[in-house]
Amino acid sequence: MQRVMKSGRLSCFIGALCNDFDGGPEILAFEHAWATRFNCKHAITVNSNTSGLIAAMGAIGISPGDEVIMPPFSMSATAMAPLIYGGIPVFVDLEMETFCLDPAKARAAITPKTRAIFAVNMFGHPAALHELRALADEKGIYLIEDAAQCPLAMENGRYAGTIGHIGIFSLNYHKHVHTGEGGVCCTDDDGLALRLRVIRNHGENVVEPLAIADATNLVGFNFRLTELQAAIGTEQLKKIDRLVDERELIAKRLSDAMRGFPGLLPPVVRNDCRHVYYVWMARYDAASTGVSRQRLAKALNAEGVPITEGYVAPLYLLPVFQRRMAIGREGWPFTLTERRYDRGLCPEAERLHDKELLEFCVCSYRLDESELNDVIRAFEKVFSNLDVLRDL
Repeated sequence: MQRVMKSGRLSCFIGALCNDFDGGPEILAFEHAWATRFNCKHAITVNSNTSGLIAAMGAIGISPGDEVIMPPFSMSATAMAPLIYGGIPVFVDLEMETFCLDPAKARAAITPKTRAIFAVNMFGHPAALHELRALADEKGIYLIEDAAQCPLAMENGRYAGTIGHIGIFSLNYHKHVHTGEGGVCCTDDDGLALRLRVIRNHGENVVEPLAIADATNLVGFNFRLTELQAAIGTEQLKKIDRLVDERELIAKRLSDAMRGFPGLLPPVVRNDCRHVYYVWMARYDAASTGVSRQRLAKALNAEGVPITEGYVAPLYLLPVFQRRMAIGREGWPFTLTERRYDRGLCPEAERLHDKELLEFCVCSYRLDESELNDVIRAFEKVFSNLDVLRDL
């Protein structure tokens, strides 16, 4: 940071075709380091994962009325990204082991209007990425990965975030590695990489000098990362193995300690996958213990464990979908579709959120051995006193 401050160049982007159109030396160095670490051809920095999601929708040419299949579990930005261009989110239910998009249900949801599948690598575990990529290629559509929660997660020897046509990572302050705010888009496609860079930096100004034939969605966004953030990102990237390994070890200790607890199912890791545990997410069956999830969570909270119930409500329950309104005049872009977003649309996701999930945010805490043992002892205490909780 001192080096960047002394240079006097805190941001080097210029929104016109010139030597600084793609950013300054810190941006270029960070992008090169990220592409090398994740074994992808192009890494394009942006000022947030949200910006990257929007840029990805623009890069693949989402237009009004196009449908984008996605899971109902994610941060709200995933579902908002298609709406920026008038695209229509199509919510498809989860598979229950890893809480990611169910490929069979995604296949069934494809229509002639489908432009892309949005796979979210939930809680640090990869979705069925190779299967979804094969499906996208078969249907002539795009697979976009929201990789915000999964740096260094892997499926079949490849990094999550690099298997789809575009993958978008988050550098927000509560992720595994961060720059305060920021994101990185990864792709092996030269054409998509160009469009991502153009959308990032006032693309309308470079359509003619770059001889871009398809100017769809090349409008004036400023999604640029600063030189300071890029310098921080380069240093964070050097520590990524340790930072991710720490979270993985904490989560594995929790899972190993709690196998066999009545009604509790620790996170599942599919064969040939690496789970990097942005969140340690367990399922709880209250019917098998006679103790409600709410009562169990309150007991754990009383012991000092920051456990929470559920995740976020399925995204289609947000007012923007329930009222079928978006930015612009009332009703648009939902006037372009017959899709509805009624409760019950994704029953598995609703049941998980409303009744089963218990969340421990591994990335929010740097637990030492003593603190981790305290957490485990608290679980042991609560689960050994289920009969007391049952009688309350």
